[in-house]
Amino acid sequence: MADLDKLAGDLVELQSQVAFQEDMMSSLNEALTEQQREVLLLRRQVELLKQRLEEQALSSDPAAPPAGHERPPHY
Repeated sequence: MADLDKLAGDLVELQSQVAFQEDMMSSLNEALTEQQREVLLLRRQVELLKQRLEEQALSSDPAAPPAGHERPPHY
């Protein structure tokens, strides 16, 4: 009878562990889904910023040197 009680206890312990792991996997899945949404939003924002910079570069004076290639004032 002691063996049967031990097996029952082991079964309860395994069921508890499985339930905990299922809950943890669900939580991790939710976190991953939220992070994926955030990454997609950030990518979209970067693309919009890139597009704005390109538009600004095209609308600026074409004879002017590109930003970052200006001569320092001491030349």
